[in-house]
Amino acid sequence: MIIKPRTRGFICTTAHPAGCAHQVQQQIAYVQAQPQINGPRNVLVIGASAGYGLASRIVAAFGAGASTIGVYRQSNSSETRTASAGWYNSAAFEKFALATGLQSYSVTGDAFSQETKDRTIDLIRKEMGPVDLVIYSVASARRTHPVTGENFNSVLKPIGSTYTNKTVNFHTGEVSLVSIEPATDKEVLDTVKVMGGEDWQLWVNALQQAGVLANDAVTVAYSYMGSEITKAVYRGGSIGQAKDHLEATACQLNDQLAVHGGRAYVAVSKGLVTQSSSAIPVVPLYISALYKVMKEQGLHEGCIEQAYRLFTDRLYATEGTAVDEEGRIRIDDWEMTPSVQDEVTRLWAELSTENIYELTDLLNYRREFFQLFGFEIEGIDYEAEIEQAVTIPNLR
Repeated sequence: MIIKPRTRGFICTTAHPAGCAHQVQQQIAYVQAQPQINGPRNVLVIGASAGYGLASRIVAAFGAGASTIGVYRQSNSSETRTASAGWYNSAAFEKFALATGLQSYSVTGDAFSQETKDRTIDLIRKEMGPVDLVIYSVASARRTHPVTGENFNSVLKPIGSTYTNKTVNFHTGEVSLVSIEPATDKEVLDTVKVMGGEDWQLWVNALQQAGVLANDAVTVAYSYMGSEITKAVYRGGSIGQAKDHLEATACQLNDQLAVHGGRAYVAVSKGLVTQSSSAIPVVPLYISALYKVMKEQGLHEGCIEQAYRLFTDRLYATEGTAVDEEGRIRIDDWEMTPSVQDEVTRLWAELSTENIYELTDLLNYRREFFQLFGFEIEGIDYEAEIEQAVTIPNLR
């Protein structure tokens, strides 16, 4: 079929296999051009098909030569629709890994389920041996509890009072005010159940109890802090409560793993164009301004640069892992420098529909959004027919 982007709000409902493969290849090329990492040997990435999860898997495999298992939701194609971008990303990763002689496997399924955990553990036991790095990078709007069967839905809302601020329709460039009603107590609790640390804890417990977690294993979950501009709807909102729970879980896991020489961290990353961030009111406008400022100051990084720096400057740095006073790894440090935040705040006060393209990097925000799905990539012929059905090597 000829595949074109089709959007519904902040979601693109189609994806282009050649474009996704090109994006993965570019990330691999970046890592291969950097110094090799003396890092992990066997790596499990839970939520491996896009964003920081995919970037972490690429760094582990092509930067450290590690064997990897990627866990992600199954979303292959049919006769009338494309597969997801994550499916095409993972297919490309597996093919490039196979061509390079790297051991890698994919497990598709609901990461929250016990069945997916059991299949993953069985694969580790049969094919790879104990894992010494576990990356947890799951972003989901809903979760079914593996024991009780109860369903939980997350929300992106402030707490306590209505929040009003600027936002942008990144498709049209229209800047407007948005008001978001506060979350109910139940919505906050449900958001914690979906996006907090409970499932991360269950994964580590299952791996440890099955004897497939190395004694010196490191586990990392990704998080985000953000600026004062986005605080009410993000860190101070319902999702922020989930992130607080994630950080508390990291402390519990660190104590649990330290008995055998292991470690657990939350890595706080910078604001980037992702499927998740595009769904949060205010955040796309903030990131568009942030991109402009960080590029002008020579500080901009994408997922792959962030992931490589996490491995080399933090997790496997010769001088040890640097953390903040809360024990978090801060790879958002460049975003949060005063020179960056002061300039973003100054721009924010002036932003309007009339000057959006002058004061922000919205054009590149929009381009990167479509590139998440394999579109708007130079060198790809989007008028040519292409097979939408793509197989994934080593799919389990």
